[in-house]
Amino acid sequence: MANVGLLYVGAVLFLNGLMLLGVVSGKAAGILNFFVGGMQVVFPTIALMQAQGDPDAVFAAAGIYLFGFTYLYVGLIQWTGHGGEGLGWFSLFVAISAVVIALAQFAIYADPLFGVIWLLWAVLWSLFFVLLGLKVDRIGRMTGWFTIFVSFITATIPALLALTGTLPDDPMWAAVLAVVGVASFVVAVVLRGSPVPATDPAPAES
Repeated sequence: MANVGLLYVGAVLFLNGLMLLGVVSGKAAGILNFFVGGMQVVFPTIALMQAQGDPDAVFAAAGIYLFGFTYLYVGLIQWTGHGGEGLGWFSLFVAISAVVIALAQFAIYADPLFGVIWLLWAVLWSLFFVLLGLKVDRIGRMTGWFTIFVSFITATIPALLALTGTLPDDPMWAAVLAVVGVASFVVAVVLRGSPVPATDPAPAES
């Protein structure tokens, strides 16, 4: 089930990136944010009810909630017209949490690939904090491009590989992903253009 959720994370991140680039309207993107956000609140709740106190299951559900509430927040902003500063500061909280989860992936679960994935998500949420919370409009298009790149390298591609049983577990691939992530950030900076208003937000599991 987690891999199915990760696939839809890729879909909503892709759409939100297009929203930041002005290709898709906020209300159009908001619909998918409601769908995926709702899924990523309901499913972890069911998992928690069945976890019987299993700390690994609780830990996994906590990470999914971060995404679920982010997407619901995005959808509500797009459909109500409220400003995005609250979402921006929530994104700072999520970015800090993502770093902690990444460290846990490295140190506790011995999963460097998802450690790198969580670090890339932390970078993405940090950009949303700067864009929406601090209202630095000039990074709008850069954030949009990076969101699109992240949608594929941290969600869509890993999910499809996991669903087909071909997701690599060699630590070398974590290093490869880290390099690709840095390269994606650089390309997003190069592709930056005119600023996008911070009142038209869009972010960010699994």
